[in-house]
Amino acid sequence: MEKLLEIKNLTKKFDEKEVHSGVNFTLFKGETIGLLGNSGTGKSVLLRSLIGLEEIDSGEIYYRHHRIDQLKEPELVQVRTKVSYSFQNGALFDSISVFENVAYPLFEHTKLSEKEIESKVMEILGLVNMVEAKDLMPSDLSGGMQKRVGLARSMALNPEVLLYDEPTAGLDPVNVELVLSIMNEFKKRGFSGIFVTHDIPAAKKICDRLLILKDGKIYFDGKVNDFENSSDPFIKSFSSSV
Repeated sequence: MEKLLEIKNLTKKFDEKEVHSGVNFTLFKGETIGLLGNSGTGKSVLLRSLIGLEEIDSGEIYYRHHRIDQLKEPELVQVRTKVSYSFQNGALFDSISVFENVAYPLFEHTKLSEKEIESKVMEILGLVNMVEAKDLMPSDLSGGMQKRVGLARSMALNPEVLLYDEPTAGLDPVNVELVLSIMNEFKKRGFSGIFVTHDIPAAKKICDRLLILKDGKIYFDGKVNDFENSSDPFIKSFSSSV
């Protein structure tokens, strides 16, 4: 299997608090992995660290066998066009419309014409069922709609990897299913992903493999079936402890 991201012995401290103390895992092409863990285990910190939004203390991060944890910001910007981050709250620009939010990375990082960008944005908005909201401002949107627009923007540049930071958090069941259907569509289109979540049923629906962070390391790395059938007391009790 082709390696896309490889994380080796990653460590991270905030003051004296050690969050990660030797994290190791690999993301392979075409798979979506779920990153689980109790609150405070540093799931989102780890996700941000992968593309330099959080500076690690030691360890190595590789994208397609190229080491990226030592890159300067201009080089990291290029990596982020291939490894895209979908923020937990959507992180939309408040002063521009839904259409302009999704178009922004295309204007910034491509040489497409305005007409080509318009066509691409409308296609993406169609994927997330937000075409009719294209002229609305972020303040006009519900939380679920903002997350869907954030997902649309994250895939605008056709990245290889999508990093999902709790995309279903705080949503009602209908919106959870909408977001999961979007993620599933992205997966069908060949995107690989890392899904940080507390929502174990959602992770089991979407992910090929599950990782559990515990005590600063990856405690479990296995298929969904391995997770469900594990006799490990921590894993067996895990779904009721998050």
